[in-house]
Amino acid sequence: MAAPFVRQYAFFFDSSLCSGCKACQGACKDKNNLEVGVLWRRIYEISGGGWRQENGLWVPEVLAYFLSMACNHCENPPCTEPCTVKAVFKRNDGIVLIDRQACLGCRACEPACPYGAIQCDAAANKSGKCDFCADLIDGGSPPACVAACPMRALDFGELTELRERYGGTSQVYPLPDPGETRPALIIRPHRDAGRANKETAEVANWEEL
Repeated sequence: MAAPFVRQYAFFFDSSLCSGCKACQGACKDKNNLEVGVLWRRIYEISGGGWRQENGLWVPEVLAYFLSMACNHCENPPCTEPCTVKAVFKRNDGIVLIDRQACLGCRACEPACPYGAIQCDAAANKSGKCDFCADLIDGGSPPACVAACPMRALDFGELTELRERYGGTSQVYPLPDPGETRPALIIRPHRDAGRANKETAEVANWEEL
């Protein structure tokens, strides 16, 4: 019998504070010694809008904000289901891990994640993703990405406690509907996020991701 879940660890991200500096992305890459082209935490640059003419002047109405995204350690993680050897599993604190020893490299888990969090380590032929720096958490330290953020835009903790402390949402453009996976992610949206759903906006840095 599986152990009961004693908590659900989650990330909090304040998009209104994020400057897009990618310190969190670099800290994750360094801590996990990731090869070139593999990013377990990624910074999405969202932009859109344009200009309007008013009284003979051109007035800017651009929108721009950043999203710092990793594995969301979903309450209902779809990545665990297609793994035939049960290498993708959820700890009783809500952290979703991949057992690299058990992983066959079949990559069935990758398309199951609607957030694109799982990436293949081509050299090892193994799937990998953010593990919430479980080793650091177990030792009483914060995840590397949280510790590295100079703007304090990232935080972590128990999901219900983060909701009570910060409020926020799990649905910000261009993220998928959170209804099925129930991501352990709370976002304080940037002021432009509401406009992105109504106007032409796009991810401006797909080549980096």
